[in-house]
Amino acid sequence: MASEVTKITSGSLIAAEKVEGTDVYNPQGDKLGSVDDIMIDKVSGKAIYAIMSFGGFLGIGEKYHPLPWSTLKYDESKGGYIVNLDKKMLENAPTYDINEEFMWTPDYGRRVDKYYNAPSYW
Repeated sequence: MASEVTKITSGSLIAAEKVEGTDVYNPQGDKLGSVDDIMIDKVSGKAIYAIMSFGGFLGIGEKYHPLPWSTLKYDESKGGYIVNLDKKMLENAPTYDINEEFMWTPDYGRRVDKYYNAPSYW
């Protein structure tokens, strides 16, 4: 029953499972990657980061890029998110490898926020 409810979207609400796989574009319309996951604050329930997969071919060389949620704007006409950055900026951004054992820390979060000049969650 609950899975049926999350298939319905209304207004500005969307189920997390529908956000996963959504494409991310820059303002010029170039596809940068897609949302692989969402990091949500346990207390407030607000989305804090979108984890975008970028690069690689068939999963080889693919990296995960945490993007502060505040940097994403939904574009209904594209059916995806727009983020004001280019591929060059992504190449130098904080990332972690798809096969890496990764531990999220407040220091890492602050580094991500600073890189994108976003208000820090931490």
